[in-house]
Amino acid sequence: MSDSRFTDLEGWLAALARPGALMELGALALCGGVAWAVAALMRRSVGSDDKTSILFGRRIVDGVLFPALLLCLAYVARAWMVGRVTPAVFKIAIPVLLSLLVIRLGVKVLQAAFRDAPLVRALERTISWVAWLAMVLWVSGLLPVLLDELDQITWKVGDSMLSVRTLLEGALTAGAVLLFTLWISSGIEGRLLRSATGDELSLRKAASNATRALLMLIGVLLALSMVGIDLTALSVLGGAIGVGVGFGLQKLAANYVSGFVILAERSMRIGDNVRVDGFEGRITQINARYTVIRSLVGRESIVPNELLITSRVENLSLADPQVWQSTMVSVAYDSDVDLVTRLLKQAALSQDRVLRSPEPSVNLANFGADGLEFKVGYWIADPENGSDNLKSLINLHILKSLREHRIEIPYPQRVVHTRAA
Repeated sequence: MSDSRFTDLEGWLAALARPGALMELGALALCGGVAWAVAALMRRSVGSDDKTSILFGRRIVDGVLFPALLLCLAYVARAWMVGRVTPAVFKIAIPVLLSLLVIRLGVKVLQAAFRDAPLVRALERTISWVAWLAMVLWVSGLLPVLLDELDQITWKVGDSMLSVRTLLEGALTAGAVLLFTLWISSGIEGRLLRSATGDELSLRKAASNATRALLMLIGVLLALSMVGIDLTALSVLGGAIGVGVGFGLQKLAANYVSGFVILAERSMRIGDNVRVDGFEGRITQINARYTVIRSLVGRESIVPNELLITSRVENLSLADPQVWQSTMVSVAYDSDVDLVTRLLKQAALSQDRVLRSPEPSVNLANFGADGLEFKVGYWIADPENGSDNLKSLINLHILKSLREHRIEIPYPQRVVHTRAA
């Protein structure tokens, strides 16, 4: 067998040195130009500017469409040149293009399905190594020999015989099915979430999560069936999983169910300002298991969905985006109350973010130990832009106005009685 491979290698080198190899190179270059032109034309006609697009990618050569077109054209060119020249260039070009297509497809689908997952990089490298290794074995002629050797390593499982080759082929088939499933679910998710906001965004997010879960389940079942696993045996596994969910996975299952309930009921939506468990911020993501809340200072809290269902949550944006805020001011007892009231109201109205309707209110809240305590209340419609900064501006304006009108802000006063010895 080694002599035959050596003879094939000599024949391939001899064919590569013939003038026909230049014709193959020219045909391959022509195929590349045609594939690039067709991909560019389709990109312009579709108007795709999405950098995460699986077909088009960030650039023409980055997507799946270009290597797929080039591989198809290469097959057509090789079939046309059969009988005219001895294939040499296409003998390597076809496996290389096929490996490139597999790598590009796997990487782009994983990037679209799991954008921020840390495991994606490891899976991308695994796909690349497997594809290039298979290409080298194919070109060198060692792939059939290796498959025959792996087919000899067998063991009996129940009534069936399994081999290493069967397991590898099953794993590759299962991976291909799952990639195809992820591709479909990513496309559906992209169309559902495109240009959606508010209530519609939350509802579409729920539909997207449900569709992905359903397609992944169908993909796993198809992959197991292609590997040769009897699906009727999964009934026992399903019972075991049910027991596990009832005990060890109870919290995890509750979080997933709570996530779908939140998205379906729309009691909380992406963009709402909420306060939960002492943490206040804006909802930026509602996932199947958890919700991400970002505070005004930039901190993010990952809240399990079960907590949002079972505990008290203040949704500051559910019924009305307007939010009421207040600040306290203390002045001396001999101050002009009417003047103080007017100055405090003017200080609140001096800021553009403070709503004019309903208008700010100024109330004498308490007769304090050190002075009269006034409460200034006002409404804003953009709490996502911050509340402390607005409150600080109003307080600075109040301080300036009181000083200009010589209204005293009293210091704490204490009376000390001394008793003679």
